[in-house]
Amino acid sequence: MIKRTFLTAAVAVAAFTATSGIAMARDYISIAGSSTVLPFATIIAEQLGKNPSIKTPVVESGGSSVGKKGVCEGIGTEFIDIGNASSRMKAGELEYCESNGVKVTEIKVGYDGIVVANSKEGTPLVLTKAELGMALTAKVPACADGSQNFDCTTMVDNPFKKWSDINPALPDLEIRVYGPPTTSGTRASFAEMVNEKGYCKKDEMAKAALAAAGAKAKVCRAMRTDGAFIEAGEQDNLIVQKLQEDPSAYGIFGFSYLDQNSDTLQGAVISGTNPTFEEIANGSYSVSRALYFYVKHAHMGVVPGLDEYMAEWVKHWGDDGALSDAGMIPMPSAERATYKAAMADMPALTADMLK
Repeated sequence: MIKRTFLTAAVAVAAFTATSGIAMARDYISIAGSSTVLPFATIIAEQLGKNPSIKTPVVESGGSSVGKKGVCEGIGTEFIDIGNASSRMKAGELEYCESNGVKVTEIKVGYDGIVVANSKEGTPLVLTKAELGMALTAKVPACADGSQNFDCTTMVDNPFKKWSDINPALPDLEIRVYGPPTTSGTRASFAEMVNEKGYCKKDEMAKAALAAAGAKAKVCRAMRTDGAFIEAGEQDNLIVQKLQEDPSAYGIFGFSYLDQNSDTLQGAVISGTNPTFEEIANGSYSVSRALYFYVKHAHMGVVPGLDEYMAEWVKHWGDDGALSDAGMIPMPSAERATYKAAMADMPALTADMLK
């Protein structure tokens, strides 16, 4: 790893001025991105804000794509310093960074499960990942509904209205699921793990129809737009509120929101696995992913508090830390050591690292 070197304050501010036209550096850290990472980043920001010499960082949501794009947009205090993400940066997103002369370091901070939850006053879901994907993907094979249409070579708009249409053992309820928008890493991860890999890459009819169409399973990542799946914005607390108001609806969000509302909400059992801290931590829960932030090299040593912000994560990301108490699943100790070292060495993310 390449050791980090710091510009002098004068040179750094001059670079900011040349790039952005702003003569003085911002005196607080600006962070945006994933709604799943938001509560954890907020905890760290509030802890750092207890230091009287450092202003409390401003942490905003907007979704993982907003965080990754925002940190890559340019150098200067009109751009954020750190982008939060619940889906890893892709090669194309890194190319956008490079096109703007931006170098970033990738820091993994922990793990999270994506849950499908509903009110404890409603009917719990116990289903497979394939059934869940079949309920929410935009298109399915024409023969998927078990009708007399035996055309398994054509993909059609999803016809399923009730959960029981997919499997009679499932609730006899209208499929109505609130979830995040396209800017969300939670949605991207869910669509990949459930719709694509859990359903279209496993189901024989789906594989046959996709092959006949010359299409790849990635097309299954598209979510329904007929009202069965409802985009509810980037604020997961709004989804929680809707579920508390409507026991017949279900919602998709990160595990921490289920953990914080376990008195009123219950999580679906997916492919025999439960959305619990223990099952996500040991890797058995079937819909889990890593959480990241991306920090901009050019702002190090210019925007005050970036080193201290990263160090604050290290203080709280252990098994008994504040982040674990808030529902984040800690990394194994070896991974924590790796990313603690990355905070010191600041290796620039490259395309090879993303392979």
